[in-house]
Amino acid sequence: MSDGTGHAPQLPGWRHVYSGKVRDLYVPEGDGDDAGRVLVVASDRISAYDHVLASTIPDKGRILTQLSLWWFDQLGDIANHVISAREGVPDAVAGRAMICKKLEMYPVECIARGYLTGSGLAEYQASRTVCGLPLPAGLVDGSRIEPPMFTPSAKAEQGEHDENITYEAVVDTVGAGTADELRSLTLQIYTRAEAVARERGIILADTKVEFGKDPVTGAVTLGDEVLTPDSSRFWDAALYSPGQAQPSFDKQYVRDWLTSPASGWDRRSDVPPPALPDDVVERTRARYVEAYERLTGEKFV
Repeated sequence: MSDGTGHAPQLPGWRHVYSGKVRDLYVPEGDGDDAGRVLVVASDRISAYDHVLASTIPDKGRILTQLSLWWFDQLGDIANHVISAREGVPDAVAGRAMICKKLEMYPVECIARGYLTGSGLAEYQASRTVCGLPLPAGLVDGSRIEPPMFTPSAKAEQGEHDENITYEAVVDTVGAGTADELRSLTLQIYTRAEAVARERGIILADTKVEFGKDPVTGAVTLGDEVLTPDSSRFWDAALYSPGQAQPSFDKQYVRDWLTSPASGWDRRSDVPPPALPDDVVERTRARYVEAYERLTGEKFV
Protein backbone atom coordinates (compact mmCIF):
# COMPACT_ATOMS: atom_id res chain seq x y z
CA MET A 1 0.00 0.00 0.00
CA SER A 2 1.36 3.42 -0.95
CA ASP A 3 2.12 6.02 1.71
CA GLY A 4 0.85 8.73 -0.63
CA THR A 5 4.21 9.49 -2.17
CA GLY A 6 3.78 7.41 -5.30
CA HIS A 7 0.78 5.82 -6.93
CA ALA A 8 -2.65 6.15 -5.38
CA PRO A 9 -3.03 3.64 -2.52
CA GLN A 10 -5.70 0.96 -2.52
CA LEU A 11 -8.25 1.79 0.17
CA PRO A 12 -10.85 -0.76 1.35
CA GLY A 13 -14.38 0.46 0.64
CA TRP A 14 -13.20 3.13 -1.81
CA ARG A 15 -12.57 3.00 -5.56
CA HIS A 16 -9.85 5.18 -7.05
CA VAL A 17 -11.24 7.28 -9.91
CA TYR A 18 -8.74 10.06 -10.59
CA SER A 19 -5.26 11.34 -9.79
CA GLY A 20 -4.25 14.94 -10.30
CA LYS A 21 -0.80 16.40 -9.82
CA VAL A 22 -0.90 16.04 -6.05
CA ARG A 23 -4.34 14.63 -5.14
CA ASP A 24 -6.07 11.29 -5.55
CA LEU A 25 -9.87 10.99 -5.64
CA TYR A 26 -11.98 8.01 -4.60
CA VAL A 27 -15.68 7.21 -4.57
CA PRO A 28 -17.42 4.68 -2.32
CA GLU A 29 -17.60 1.15 -3.69
CA GLY A 30 -21.20 0.41 -4.61
CA ASP A 31 -24.19 2.69 -4.16
CA GLY A 32 -26.09 3.80 -1.07
CA ASP A 33 -25.97 6.71 1.36
CA ASP A 34 -22.39 7.53 0.35
CA ALA A 35 -23.13 7.93 -3.35
CA GLY A 36 -22.78 11.71 -3.14
CA ARG A 37 -19.41 11.60 -1.44
CA VAL A 38 -15.81 11.65 -2.62
CA LEU A 39 -12.62 10.95 -0.67
CA VAL A 40 -9.94 13.55 -1.43
CA VAL A 41 -6.44 12.35 -0.55
CA ALA A 42 -3.48 14.75 -0.62
CA SER A 43 -0.23 12.99 -1.51
CA ASP A 44 3.33 14.11 -0.88
CA ARG A 45 3.87 14.64 -4.61
CA ILE A 46 5.11 18.02 -5.77
CA SER A 47 4.79 19.62 -9.19
CA ALA A 48 6.75 22.38 -10.88
CA TYR A 49 6.63 23.82 -14.38
CA ASP A 50 3.70 21.51 -15.22
CA HIS A 51 5.64 18.37 -14.30
CA VAL A 52 5.01 16.04 -11.37
CA LEU A 53 8.47 15.40 -9.94
CA ALA A 54 9.88 11.99 -9.11
CA SER A 55 10.88 13.34 -5.69
CA THR A 56 8.35 13.90 -2.93
CA ILE A 57 8.17 16.26 0.05
CA PRO A 58 7.61 14.35 3.31
CA ASP A 59 4.41 15.33 5.17
CA LYS A 60 3.30 17.73 2.42
CA GLY A 61 -0.07 16.00 2.07
CA ARG A 62 -0.79 16.26 5.78
CA ILE A 63 0.32 19.91 5.91
CA LEU A 64 -1.90 20.95 2.99
CA THR A 65 -4.90 19.05 4.35
CA GLN A 66 -4.60 20.35 7.90
CA LEU A 67 -4.03 23.92 6.73
CA SER A 68 -7.06 23.75 4.41
CA LEU A 69 -9.20 22.45 7.28
CA TRP A 70 -7.99 25.30 9.50
CA TRP A 71 -8.91 27.85 6.84
CA PHE A 72 -12.30 26.24 6.22
CA ASP A 73 -12.96 26.83 9.93
CA GLN A 74 -11.91 30.48 9.66
CA LEU A 75 -14.32 30.87 6.73
CA GLY A 76 -17.10 28.99 8.50
CA ASP A 77 -19.96 31.07 7.08
CA ILE A 78 -18.94 30.23 3.48
CA ALA A 79 -20.34 26.86 2.37
CA ASN A 80 -17.60 24.30 1.70
CA HIS A 81 -17.46 20.69 0.59
CA VAL A 82 -15.99 19.04 3.71
CA ILE A 83 -18.14 16.37 5.38
CA SER A 84 -15.53 14.77 7.63
CA ALA A 85 -11.78 14.70 8.09
CA ARG A 86 -11.88 11.95 10.72
CA GLU A 87 -14.95 9.75 10.87
CA GLY A 88 -14.96 7.36 7.94
CA VAL A 89 -11.50 8.32 6.68
CA PRO A 90 -9.38 5.18 6.14
CA ASP A 91 -6.55 4.82 8.66
CA ALA A 92 -4.00 4.51 5.84
CA VAL A 93 -4.62 8.13 4.78
CA ALA A 94 -5.62 9.65 8.13
CA GLY A 95 -4.51 13.26 8.45
CA ARG A 96 -4.20 13.83 4.74
CA ALA A 97 -7.69 13.04 3.50
CA MET A 98 -11.18 14.52 3.64
CA ILE A 99 -14.55 13.01 2.86
CA CYS A 100 -16.30 15.67 0.81
CA LYS A 101 -19.53 16.36 -1.03
CA LYS A 102 -19.42 15.69 -4.73
CA LEU A 103 -19.82 19.06 -6.42
CA GLU A 104 -20.52 20.01 -10.01
CA MET A 105 -17.31 22.01 -10.40
CA TYR A 106 -17.28 25.24 -12.38
CA PRO A 107 -14.61 25.27 -15.13
CA VAL A 108 -13.07 28.47 -13.77
CA GLU A 109 -10.01 29.04 -11.59
CA CYS A 110 -11.10 31.87 -9.28
CA ILE A 111 -8.07 34.02 -8.48
CA ALA A 112 -7.86 37.10 -6.31
CA ARG A 113 -4.78 39.31 -6.49
CA GLY A 114 -3.80 41.91 -3.94
CA TYR A 115 -0.26 42.25 -5.24
CA LEU A 116 1.19 42.32 -8.74
CA THR A 117 3.48 39.41 -9.59
CA GLY A 118 3.67 36.21 -11.63
CA SER A 119 1.52 35.98 -14.76
CA GLY A 120 -0.31 39.16 -13.73
CA LEU A 121 2.95 41.09 -13.79
CA ALA A 122 3.83 39.68 -17.22
CA GLU A 123 0.50 40.85 -18.66
CA TYR A 124 0.81 44.23 -16.94
CA GLN A 125 4.26 44.80 -18.42
CA ALA A 126 2.88 44.03 -21.88
CA SER A 127 -0.42 45.92 -21.77
CA ARG A 128 -0.82 47.61 -18.33
CA THR A 129 -3.76 45.29 -17.69
CA VAL A 130 -4.43 42.07 -15.77
CA CYS A 131 -7.14 39.85 -17.26
CA GLY A 132 -8.08 42.84 -19.37
CA LEU A 133 -8.57 45.14 -16.35
CA PRO A 134 -6.49 48.36 -16.52
CA LEU A 135 -4.04 49.24 -13.76
CA PRO A 136 -2.13 52.48 -13.05
CA ALA A 137 1.28 53.10 -14.59
CA GLY A 138 4.45 52.67 -12.56
CA LEU A 139 3.68 49.40 -10.79
CA VAL A 140 6.53 46.93 -10.21
CA ASP A 141 6.93 43.33 -9.13
CA GLY A 142 5.30 43.14 -5.69
CA SER A 143 3.26 46.36 -5.91
CA ARG A 144 0.08 46.30 -3.87
CA ILE A 145 -3.18 46.46 -5.82
CA GLU A 146 -6.01 48.46 -4.27
CA PRO A 147 -8.67 47.19 -4.23
CA PRO A 148 -7.85 43.51 -4.83
CA MET A 149 -8.74 42.18 -8.28
CA PHE A 150 -10.70 39.14 -9.41
CA THR A 151 -8.52 37.70 -12.18
CA PRO A 152 -9.98 34.36 -13.33
CA SER A 153 -8.40 31.76 -15.54
CA ALA A 154 -9.77 28.88 -17.59
CA LYS A 155 -8.91 25.43 -16.28
CA ALA A 156 -6.43 23.69 -18.54
CA GLU A 157 -5.87 20.00 -19.11
CA GLN A 158 -3.21 18.45 -16.90
CA GLY A 159 0.23 19.39 -18.23
CA GLU A 160 -1.05 22.59 -19.82
CA HIS A 161 -1.00 26.16 -18.50
CA ASP A 162 -4.20 27.74 -17.21
CA GLU A 163 -5.12 30.72 -19.36
CA ASN A 164 -6.06 34.10 -17.89
CA ILE A 165 -9.53 35.14 -19.05
CA THR A 166 -11.76 38.19 -18.68
CA TYR A 167 -14.74 38.45 -16.37
CA GLU A 168 -16.92 38.59 -19.46
CA ALA A 169 -15.61 35.16 -20.44
CA VAL A 170 -16.66 33.83 -17.02
CA VAL A 171 -20.16 35.26 -17.60
CA ASP A 172 -20.29 33.51 -20.97
CA THR A 173 -19.23 30.23 -19.33
CA VAL A 174 -21.37 30.06 -16.16
CA GLY A 175 -23.93 32.86 -16.53
CA ALA A 176 -24.11 36.36 -15.09
CA GLY A 177 -25.57 35.45 -11.69
CA THR A 178 -23.08 32.68 -10.95
CA ALA A 179 -20.16 34.75 -12.27
CA ASP A 180 -21.08 37.58 -9.88
CA GLU A 181 -21.28 35.14 -6.97
CA LEU A 182 -17.92 33.56 -7.85
CA ARG A 183 -16.26 36.98 -7.99
CA SER A 184 -17.88 38.15 -4.75
CA LEU A 185 -16.97 35.01 -2.80
CA THR A 186 -13.41 34.95 -4.13
CA LEU A 187 -12.74 38.54 -3.12
CA GLN A 188 -14.44 37.99 0.24
CA ILE A 189 -12.21 34.99 0.96
CA TYR A 190 -9.09 36.88 -0.11
CA THR A 191 -9.89 39.99 1.94
CA ARG A 192 -10.58 38.03 5.10
CA ALA A 193 -7.59 35.73 4.71
CA GLU A 194 -5.27 38.62 3.87
CA ALA A 195 -6.16 40.29 7.18
CA VAL A 196 -5.63 37.05 9.14
CA ALA A 197 -2.26 36.44 7.49
CA ARG A 198 -1.11 40.03 8.01
CA GLU A 199 -1.70 39.70 11.76
CA ARG A 200 0.77 36.82 11.66
CA GLY A 201 3.46 38.70 9.73
CA ILE A 202 2.60 37.11 6.39
CA ILE A 203 1.43 38.81 3.20
CA LEU A 204 -1.14 36.97 1.10
CA ALA A 205 -0.23 38.19 -2.37
CA ASP A 206 -2.82 36.16 -4.28
CA THR A 207 -4.88 33.03 -3.98
CA LYS A 208 -6.72 30.56 -6.20
CA VAL A 209 -9.97 28.98 -5.08
CA GLU A 210 -12.39 26.64 -6.81
CA PHE A 211 -16.15 26.38 -6.50
CA GLY A 212 -18.83 23.94 -7.52
CA LYS A 213 -22.57 23.69 -7.36
CA ASP A 214 -23.99 21.52 -4.59
CA PRO A 215 -26.26 19.16 -6.57
CA VAL A 216 -28.63 18.86 -3.60
CA THR A 217 -28.99 22.48 -2.50
CA GLY A 218 -27.89 24.25 -5.68
CA ALA A 219 -25.62 26.51 -3.61
CA VAL A 220 -22.25 27.73 -4.87
CA THR A 221 -19.83 25.82 -2.63
CA LEU A 222 -16.11 26.18 -1.92
CA GLY A 223 -14.22 23.03 -2.90
CA ASP A 224 -10.74 21.58 -3.37
CA GLU A 225 -8.07 23.06 -1.06
CA VAL A 226 -8.06 26.59 0.28
CA LEU A 227 -5.31 29.07 1.15
CA THR A 228 -2.38 26.64 1.15
CA PRO A 229 1.13 27.35 -0.18
CA ASP A 230 0.18 25.31 -3.27
CA SER A 231 -2.84 27.49 -4.07
CA SER A 232 -1.67 30.84 -2.71
CA ARG A 233 1.35 33.10 -2.72
CA PHE A 234 2.46 33.85 0.85
CA TRP A 235 5.32 36.28 1.52
CA ASP A 236 7.18 37.12 4.72
CA ALA A 237 6.07 40.66 5.59
CA ALA A 238 9.43 41.39 7.25
CA LEU A 239 11.25 40.73 3.96
CA TYR A 240 8.76 42.43 1.64
CA SER A 241 10.45 44.77 -0.82
CA PRO A 242 8.60 45.85 -4.00
CA GLY A 243 10.57 45.91 -7.22
CA GLN A 244 11.90 42.38 -7.03
CA ALA A 245 10.71 38.80 -6.63
CA GLN A 246 9.65 38.14 -3.03
CA PRO A 247 10.72 35.04 -1.06
CA SER A 248 7.62 32.86 -0.75
CA PHE A 249 6.34 30.04 1.45
CA ASP A 250 6.00 27.44 -1.26
CA LYS A 251 8.10 25.42 -3.70
CA GLN A 252 10.48 28.29 -4.42
CA TYR A 253 13.52 26.16 -3.56
CA VAL A 254 12.33 23.53 -6.02
CA ARG A 255 11.82 26.02 -8.86
CA ASP A 256 15.13 27.76 -8.15
CA TRP A 257 17.09 24.50 -8.18
CA LEU A 258 15.38 23.17 -11.31
CA THR A 259 16.27 26.32 -13.25
CA SER A 260 19.84 26.47 -11.90
CA PRO A 261 22.90 25.02 -13.66
CA ALA A 262 23.14 22.47 -10.83
CA SER A 263 20.07 20.57 -12.07
CA GLY A 264 21.24 20.34 -15.68
CA TRP A 265 17.58 20.46 -16.74
CA ASP A 266 16.16 22.48 -19.61
CA ARG A 267 12.53 23.33 -18.82
CA ARG A 268 11.90 23.94 -22.53
CA SER A 269 12.68 20.33 -23.34
CA ASP A 270 10.40 17.29 -23.16
CA VAL A 271 12.74 15.61 -20.68
CA PRO A 272 11.21 15.15 -17.20
CA PRO A 273 12.90 17.06 -14.36
CA PRO A 274 15.59 15.24 -12.38
CA ALA A 275 15.20 14.05 -8.79
CA LEU A 276 15.68 16.74 -6.14
CA PRO A 277 18.75 16.79 -3.87
CA ASP A 278 18.06 15.99 -0.20
CA ASP A 279 18.80 19.55 0.92
CA VAL A 280 16.21 20.99 -1.49
CA VAL A 281 13.63 18.49 -0.24
CA GLU A 282 14.42 19.33 3.39
CA ARG A 283 14.30 23.10 2.88
CA THR A 284 11.06 22.85 0.94
CA ARG A 285 9.44 20.78 3.68
CA ALA A 286 10.64 23.27 6.29
CA ARG A 287 9.06 26.12 4.32
CA TYR A 288 5.68 24.34 4.19
CA VAL A 289 5.87 23.60 7.94
CA GLU A 290 6.76 27.22 8.70
CA ALA A 291 3.78 28.47 6.70
CA TYR A 292 1.47 26.13 8.60
CA GLU A 293 2.83 27.03 12.02
CA ARG A 294 2.92 30.79 11.48
CA LEU A 295 -0.59 30.92 10.03
CA THR A 296 -2.31 28.61 12.49
CA GLY A 297 -0.22 29.31 15.58
CA GLU A 298 -0.06 25.54 16.10
CA LYS A 299 2.93 23.18 16.10
CA PHE A 300 2.94 20.74 13.20
CA VAL A 301 3.40 17.20 14.52
